[in-house]
Amino acid sequence: MLIKYWKEHRKNIDFLDMVLIKFTMVAITLLVITIWSGAMTWVHSVNIWYFLAAVVILGARPVYRYYLKRK
Repeated sequence: MLIKYWKEHRKNIDFLDMVLIKFTMVAITLLVITIWSGAMTWVHSVNIWYFLAAVVILGARPVYRYYLKRK
């Protein structure tokens, strides 16, 4: 039901909305890390290369689909 709704209404979201959604998620993440000391400790204890690997893995499909794939 939710996926059907999203597929029907995602055309209403433009580039600015997507950018604002992404920055909102970054701000929420920073808020959680700041408020919850356990999260901050975990972030500081994890090697930075794990976060870089997560960025590459999670971003590979969207980058391929929207920037590299030719229609």
